[in-house]
Amino acid sequence: MIRGIYAVVVLDLKRAWLDRARLLTGLAQPLLYLFVLGAGIGGSSRMGGPAYQRGIFPGVMGLSLLFTAVFMAISIVFDRQIGFFKAVLVSPLPRAAIALGKITSGAAQAFIQGLILLPFAPLVGIHLGIVNTAEMLAAMVLASMTFSAIGVAVASQFTSTTVFPIVSNTIILPMYFLSGALYPLAMAPHVMQVAAHFDPVAYAVDLMRGALLGTYFFPPLLSFAVLVGLITLLSWLGVRVFSRGEDDSVLGATGFRWRR
Repeated sequence: MIRGIYAVVVLDLKRAWLDRARLLTGLAQPLLYLFVLGAGIGGSSRMGGPAYQRGIFPGVMGLSLLFTAVFMAISIVFDRQIGFFKAVLVSPLPRAAIALGKITSGAAQAFIQGLILLPFAPLVGIHLGIVNTAEMLAAMVLASMTFSAIGVAVASQFTSTTVFPIVSNTIILPMYFLSGALYPLAMAPHVMQVAAHFDPVAYAVDLMRGALLGTYFFPPLLSFAVLVGLITLLSWLGVRVFSRGEDDSVLGATGFRWRR
């Protein structure tokens, strides 16, 4: 099982390394949020420009991890469309190893993307010590695994590379905007605070904000329990879907009629 997961992770990392342009463009988006949008909104907010940029840095990190992890799952849809996925399924690899390998590889790529962004923290006034850096890295790992599990769970239902980005954006954008990534949840309207309790991105961002800034909206143990529980549930669902193979009658593609 472990060797199978390792093989899937290595394959996906090699494919990602060959597409270095995606790595660079993936870094550009969170930097635009941090230094352009953050400076613009911060200049007109009560928090002030530098203070606002400092406050949204964990949210920008969440943005980087979320979009990278979810869109890495598009390789599942692409492989299914060109027929490569069938070759993987008929290999000696256990189906569970394929599903868990896809989740792990997406999380690894998101985490690496986050590591590239983390050195920009001092530029917005966040000082990285040994303790808060370790806490931040642990929160990033947990967030990356959660977001990757969400991406794999969604991608396993599609056969069209055209439809998947549209539907995934429809799912993850509301989750991101409700998470408090770009504003303090404590200052949000009550209805948004209630909605945030059902948003896994909010728990991940709150853990990272607490690690860097020392302020939490949710109890840290609650955030940890929610994210671990979600990873476990989505991994189990992913294993079930992959174990069914490419029989469209049970995979979900035919049921949704989302083919190109």
